[in-house]
Amino acid sequence: MPISKCPPKSEPLWKAWDRKAQKNGLRHQVFAVNGDHYVGKWKDNLKHGKGTQVWRKNGAIYEGDWKFGKRDGYGTLSLSDQETGKYRRVYSGWWKGDKKCGYGIQFFGPKEYYEGDWCGNQRSGWGRMYYSNGDIYEGQWCNDKPEGEGMLRLKNGNRYEGNWQRGMKNGWGRFFHLDHGQLFEGLWVDNIAKCGTMIDCGRDEAPKPTQFPIPEVGSSPGSWGHTQPRERQNSTHSYTQPGRAQPGQETDKVLFSVRATPGRLAVPPKAGSAPKAGSLGLPCSPNQPLLLPSRSKF
Repeated sequence: MPISKCPPKSEPLWKAWDRKAQKNGLRHQVFAVNGDHYVGKWKDNLKHGKGTQVWRKNGAIYEGDWKFGKRDGYGTLSLSDQETGKYRRVYSGWWKGDKKCGYGIQFFGPKEYYEGDWCGNQRSGWGRMYYSNGDIYEGQWCNDKPEGEGMLRLKNGNRYEGNWQRGMKNGWGRFFHLDHGQLFEGLWVDNIAKCGTMIDCGRDEAPKPTQFPIPEVGSSPGSWGHTQPRERQNSTHSYTQPGRAQPGQETDKVLFSVRATPGRLAVPPKAGSAPKAGSLGLPCSPNQPLLLPSRSKF
């Protein structure tokens, strides 16, 4: 007796359509519902490998590496210029998890761009920023702002070398006033020089030098540029205010650095008494300069 076999079951149409709709390998062009389209490689329905994405809303174009649907690797992002209609490059560099990460170059304008390290779409690490006004900053960055050690070179040639915090000069730093031939070195707080030392530096080569040089510390206006003899050089004495702390505790002392000038006797005051005018080289008349006390802890 002949044995009849059942005909093989045909694959449901929805499975065939689903299999054809699966995106793996190279696809020439795939459009999204919102009008965006992508040309490149796929893996498990995700953009994976080399590909180009075009966003319809803002006209941006990304060309580069993809990994599981996100920009990952090296790629270039470009935007359309509304005035000229041409595309201009905005960023070229490394990506990770759809964000700028690693070394890259960001273009903010025709003459303003940044080249350096990125982390999470923010400038972080070492980098160099070229500003549109001609200034250049080179140094450390954190959270998209200068942070740490860095150098700012202005368009006129002046420059600052030192510490930065929150995008401002904070901490110890040096500012070279090369146009006037002076150098300031000291402490900065939020872009303001609080205390430090100003000296002449390259004054002879400066294009706009100051009218008078900075006198040496301790010299009088009439003796600028002249060195006093060794036996007539100013000497210093320190006055210590009696401590008010208990034994074993830190004592707060007030130091008076006073220079003894010729014709005045420099004698330390007795314990428990305040310094008198003239006894430590302090001016006896209001027209003479007064040295203010400096406060320190020991």
